[in-house]
Amino acid sequence: MTDTPTGAAAPDPTGDPAGEPRFTDKRRIDPETGAVRESAPAGTGGEGAQEASTVQDSSANESSAAGDADPLAGLDFEPSTDDAELIAAQTTAAERLEDLQRLQAEYVNYRKRVDRDRSVARDQAVAGVLEALVPVLDDVELARQHGELEGTPFAAIADKLETTLGRFGWERFGAVGEAFDPQVHEALMHQHSGDVTEPTVSMVMQPGHRVAGRVVRAARVGVTSPDA
Repeated sequence: MTDTPTGAAAPDPTGDPAGEPRFTDKRRIDPETGAVRESAPAGTGGEGAQEASTVQDSSANESSAAGDADPLAGLDFEPSTDDAELIAAQTTAAERLEDLQRLQAEYVNYRKRVDRDRSVARDQAVAGVLEALVPVLDDVELARQHGELEGTPFAAIADKLETTLGRFGWERFGAVGEAFDPQVHEALMHQHSGDVTEPTVSMVMQPGHRVAGRVVRAARVGVTSPDA
């Protein structure tokens, strides 16, 4: 066992060769200037250093998160202030252009849909009016076939009525001699004959009516088929 000489100072546990005690200043306010210290003083350790490290890590995380949305994050060089402002403006302009193009596409689709719906509504309205006028048109055509309109004022009225309906896409169809089509013809009579090579309309009892290609009423006809 080695005894410490009398009168000699005991070794400093902090490792200071001078043997003088050290103090850690953890005060956040500088006692001389009264200003708030932004970081722990140099040479401090323990809790002060750990707090400074935590603040630095938090700032680094915030900077990393902000860099994800930063248009300059992908650059491999440090741009000047003017270049940074130009890149930011170009990025903003590209985003606004994309929004404008999307809105324009939505507006064009809306206009097409409105025009299509308007056309469909118009055709339905004309078809509804025509359905109500079908009996009148049948009587007009029947009177014309029998010669009851010739030389009468009603002939001009009938012509004007049919001309006006034609402006809205109305047309009368169904004639003797045309090929039978079950899509537009309704066969009320059927017979066979060696004079035809395919099912043919041989008699028109009531003509058909259609609007813009849509059949309002099929033509009611008699059909002649070739002999077996």
